[in-house]
Amino acid sequence: MPTKPLNNLDSSWKLLDTASIPGQGTELQLFQRKDEFSISILGGGVLMSTWAHQSEDALAEIPCRKIVNRSQPRVLIGGLGMGFTLAAALKNLGDNAEVVVAELVPGLIEWNRGPLGKYAGDPLHDPRATVRQGDVAKILREQNKAYDAILLDVDNGPHAITRKKNNWLYSSDGLTEAYRALRPNGILAIWSAGPDREFMQRLQKIGFKVKQVRVREHQNKGDLHAIWFAEREF
Repeated sequence: MPTKPLNNLDSSWKLLDTASIPGQGTELQLFQRKDEFSISILGGGVLMSTWAHQSEDALAEIPCRKIVNRSQPRVLIGGLGMGFTLAAALKNLGDNAEVVVAELVPGLIEWNRGPLGKYAGDPLHDPRATVRQGDVAKILREQNKAYDAILLDVDNGPHAITRKKNNWLYSSDGLTEAYRALRPNGILAIWSAGPDREFMQRLQKIGFKVKQVRVREHQNKGDLHAIWFAEREF
């Protein structure tokens, strides 16, 4: 998610909890103000919130609508966030679907099982959803033609700000592993804080057919994010 200045969170926000980011020596912070929640990174800024998730919804809606009629569609989501991408995927898939979510931060999973869950409709309670605590990169390396769609909302997109190792996902090696993990005509969808022509060309060099879409963060207002939909044709 794009970071915003720390002073966006004024004194009306209450710090509820912290969660360590494995291998980073830093942590996420969960804040609450009345019925709103936000998550920040210590020493950085706001990463995500319960009031602005339109682009996270779009990350799942577009590819899942394309694969919904396939036989037992399987989806991999990299990054749980506040659960909105998972919720959108489940909403746009049938009862025969399976969605696996990889989340590195254990505390973030617990927050979604606790106070954050209701905002996305408690998607972790859906029997079609499975959460794996760990790095989505590990799952990609283990799989071959396993998923109809892979949705990545990890860090800030191609330019990591919370964990340097996340850059691998958006490298040629990482994108090649994603290509390999997709079934024929599978779709790789990638969220980013903003457009990146060089990254789009990198996707094309791997062999993807790529389309870039720009989406506002909330009710067609706020920051204009970028999502790449990259299709494996065979």
